Amino acid sequence: MRIAIDGNYSGIRFSASHFIPGHDKCGRLHGHSYVLHLVLHGDMGDNGMIMDFVDLKRALKNMVEELDHRVLLPGRSPSVKIEQGSEVEVLVGSKRYVFPPEDVAILDVVQCSAEGMAGLMLERLIDEIAFTPNVHMIEVGLDEERGQTAWAGRELRP
Repeated sequence: MRIAIDGNYSGIRFSASHFIPGHDKCGRLHGHSYVLHLVLHGDMGDNGMIMDFVDLKRALKNMVEELDHRVLLPGRSPSVKIEQGSEVEVLVGSKRYVFPPEDVAILDVVQCSAEGMAGLMLERLIDEIAFTPNVHMIEVGLDEERGQTAWAGRELRP
């Protein structure tokens, strides 16, 4: 069995800007209206559910709230230098950006691509949620725009 949370219908979305260093078009600072999705595969538990939707939606909404209306920066990128102080200064190639700290989210990724962020969100959910033993696999999807979704998944139990 599987259950799914569609962020379009559940209001689990955020708007943010980012750039992909070295990419011709996406190397420029630009924004997206992202939508987050979740799929759980598992067996029905004694309570008649794979897992309670309420707990899952709360965790997903907390994640997107932290990213909403922020500039997303790749904290592990070898080609992006980030200096934090009273301002956040970002050097990438010949470009220099300066942002107020409250407008920035530095992510533990090499690239702030949809793929990188989906993987980060997957790992965070696994760390934060006590998945019941009947849950076998989790998948997180992140729409960068309609019809363009990156998915990351992990087997929790064989």
